[in-house]
Amino acid sequence: MKLGKLITATAMLALLAGSATAATIGYSSPNFDDNFQTILREAAKGYAESKGDKLLIEDAREDVGTQLSQVQNFIASGVDAIVVAPVSTEATPAITKLAKEAGIPLVYVNRRPADLDAFDGTATYVGSDNYQAGKLEGEAACKAAGGKGDAVILIGFLRNEDAQNRTKAVKDVLATDDCKDIKVLAEQEGEWQRTKAQDIVANWLSAGTKPSIVFANNDEMALGAVQAMKSAGISMDDVVIAGVDATPDAIKSIEAGDMDITVFQDAKGQATGSIDAALKMIGGEKLDKYIDVPFVTVTKENLDQFK
Repeated sequence: MKLGKLITATAMLALLAGSATAATIGYSSPNFDDNFQTILREAAKGYAESKGDKLLIEDAREDVGTQLSQVQNFIASGVDAIVVAPVSTEATPAITKLAKEAGIPLVYVNRRPADLDAFDGTATYVGSDNYQAGKLEGEAACKAAGGKGDAVILIGFLRNEDAQNRTKAVKDVLATDDCKDIKVLAEQEGEWQRTKAQDIVANWLSAGTKPSIVFANNDEMALGAVQAMKSAGISMDDVVIAGVDATPDAIKSIEAGDMDITVFQDAKGQATGSIDAALKMIGGEKLDKYIDVPFVTVTKENLDQFK
């Protein structure tokens, strides 16, 4: 009798487990060629699959219209939720409107949407405060340079709010008493790309602009600056180079004595947080507008923690 009850209970648990439906989540990445975005989406994919859910990933190729079409296609295919790392943060109101009208939970990840303050429980943002990233980068680079020097700034995309906030924060740091002797010689849009930044810095050097400090909105552009300077015969001991993201390549560069500073942006934390948020919203849970994943300054002194 006891055995029969045990078999019945076990069968019931199996039935309940089998009735659970895996979620299908659409994921639009801004650019498959971007190193940090690659880490982010692969972490999201692995985490979703580990939970038995399916992630449909599309590459927007840095095109706003393409990303909007991807969101429309996700909606038409009946996904349970949508995760978007925006191409342009200024274009997010249109995406938010589409998802809300379709009744599909929407999670923005990594890049802060322009309409964040208008979210009403049907959308959320999982990411980090990019002003804080720029502030940490600026303070650490200023300290490493002894509060003086000639600087250049490599900006991601000018249209991107994350790039705008990181750049503004660096400039705000340079306006403080401790850092006011650092002069910005030039700044230019590097589109988050290593090769683009390398070309920009090479052109600056050829034109006679020789900075002692490089502020880059991300590690890829910082690494491009390293390559350009080394090609020009400049010793990395004479330059302070700072980036953001703490990608594996940046960690290696700091260890080698080329880059000096990066700011750890927790790609795994953002990725898993975005999937968790999507699943909670699928389950009917109302989330806050913003789920914060903190930044951390990385230098040679604490490098071992991030390897």
